[in-house]
Amino acid sequence: MKKRSITLIIWLMSIALLGVMAMQYYFVHESYIQKSQLFDEAVRASLATVAGRIEKQEVYDFLQHQQKVEQEKYRQEKARHEKLAQQIALQKRIEELRIQQYEEEQAFKDEEDKLKSRYPLVAYIENPFYETYVKRRRYNDLVTIRVVPGEIDGDIQNNTVEVYATKKLPVVPAKDDSTRYLAFSNTYNTINWVVRSLPARGDLKIAREIHLLEQRLRLDAAQNIYDSVAVIGGKNQELMSSVAASQQLSKRPIQERVNVRLIRSELDAELNKRQIAAPFNMEVRDDRNTIIFETIRSVKPEDDIKTPRYSTLLFENDLGSSPGLLSIYFPNKSSVIRDTMSYMLLPMIALLALLIGAFAYTLIIIFRQKKISAMKTDFMNNMTHEFKTPVATIMIASESLRDPEIAADERRVNRLANIIYDENVRLGNHIERVLNIARLEKENLKIERTIVHINTLVSSVLESMNLQLQHAEGILTTDLKANDDLVIGDELHLSNVFFNLVDNAIKYSKGAPHITVKSYNNKNNIHITIADRGMGMTKDQKEKIFDQFYRIPTGNVHNVKGFGLGLSYVNDIVRRLNGVIQVKSEKDKGTVFELTFPLRNKSQE
Repeated sequence: MKKRSITLIIWLMSIALLGVMAMQYYFVHESYIQKSQLFDEAVRASLATVAGRIEKQEVYDFLQHQQKVEQEKYRQEKARHEKLAQQIALQKRIEELRIQQYEEEQAFKDEEDKLKSRYPLVAYIENPFYETYVKRRRYNDLVTIRVVPGEIDGDIQNNTVEVYATKKLPVVPAKDDSTRYLAFSNTYNTINWVVRSLPARGDLKIAREIHLLEQRLRLDAAQNIYDSVAVIGGKNQELMSSVAASQQLSKRPIQERVNVRLIRSELDAELNKRQIAAPFNMEVRDDRNTIIFETIRSVKPEDDIKTPRYSTLLFENDLGSSPGLLSIYFPNKSSVIRDTMSYMLLPMIALLALLIGAFAYTLIIIFRQKKISAMKTDFMNNMTHEFKTPVATIMIASESLRDPEIAADERRVNRLANIIYDENVRLGNHIERVLNIARLEKENLKIERTIVHINTLVSSVLESMNLQLQHAEGILTTDLKANDDLVIGDELHLSNVFFNLVDNAIKYSKGAPHITVKSYNNKNNIHITIADRGMGMTKDQKEKIFDQFYRIPTGNVHNVKGFGLGLSYVNDIVRRLNGVIQVKSEKDKGTVFELTFPLRNKSQE
């Protein structure tokens, strides 16, 4: 293909590729704008919905508060009625207990009067005194009785009796609540006394219950008084305030009316309904544009300034101007929109990459085919020269044999016949080499797999090329020290491999060739190295030597013959025999080829 045609193809494909990229960019750009507009509309709709919901929630909360206030008033009224009923019941119970207490006191007084009428003198003693001195008879001697004359009422003198102990003893506590008296009688100028027990003066349980009920009644009365004062002083005013609160609601400070947590949760819910899950920052301003709440800003304030904001009025239905402004903004809005477009960006990028890859692959194929075409042209020219030389030699020798004078000379005939034979062999070798490469390309080259002694095979190849080395005045050094040299391979093709490598070492040597051949074992492999001190290769040349038809350029020197097929053949044969070939080379310092083959045991495994 001509260079002009290749250039035209490259230009056309480049224009087509740029056109596709421009169309894709336009489509992506328009899609981004459309997605951005839809995003803006969804955010504004969410803000409007949340603002309306916040205002409705405030009214609803106010109504709920009013309802609770009314319920509390009703509960308080009901509680007051219940307390009044309880107070009446308490008073009734206290009266009943007092009557019962009075009856028991009257019964005790009757018993006491009977006792006093029976005995002329009666003295009351406390229960601990009784338990300590009277009940324990051994201490009766400590009890002293003294009659104290009293006032004379007509013919009767009212005397009293004092009872006390002459010695103080540890007090024994009372065992019960009985009322005890010492009753005295005069007998032969002596005073005798006996102990008389009466029931308790009153029921302590009844007295305690009366006390508790009276205390409770006094507490309830105090609360009722307080409630009455509160109702009289404030109930009507509170009712008036509740009615006026609905009118004064709009006059409350915006800080008291805004529930930031509620706004945040409502915004999250509304944005999620519209499939917007991106993080956002929020601001609330009053009617003087003063920020009363804001979320944490980014580390770069200039980025926040550039970020577009979405705003809506709060409590828009208030009388007069709106008292607040709610604003939100998305720091990573662009990445959010790009994420929503990823479902179409990925196929487009993949298609674009496929087109670029196909374009690049096409160019590579074109240049490779152009290079192969040039190499094949060189190959045909070289092959024509290589074939032309033996054919011309054979033709000259044949024409010489037709000369009767030469034909009569047997020595000259034999020499010409040998020339014809050698040139035919040379021509056959060239043809066989070309046919082998053709068979390798068609994958029908027959490979025999037998046991081969590598050391023996390499020695035989070197021996057969000894004459050629001598002709080139070369030096050959061998070090075949591999103990295990059995591999599975094809003896013929392996011979050709080593022949090609040694032949290249001879041909590409400057002056007398110096070749070193070694073999050694490493693990389960055998390594064969063929090193020379020839012209060497550059890095670029080293990467191409295994390509078909490639020959290392030798400048103006044309003494190196060949088709550029040898190393390609070598690489293919080594690969087919499960081997590895490596090349180490430096320009003007020589080249080392290292072949590695698995030993027979490893191959069988």
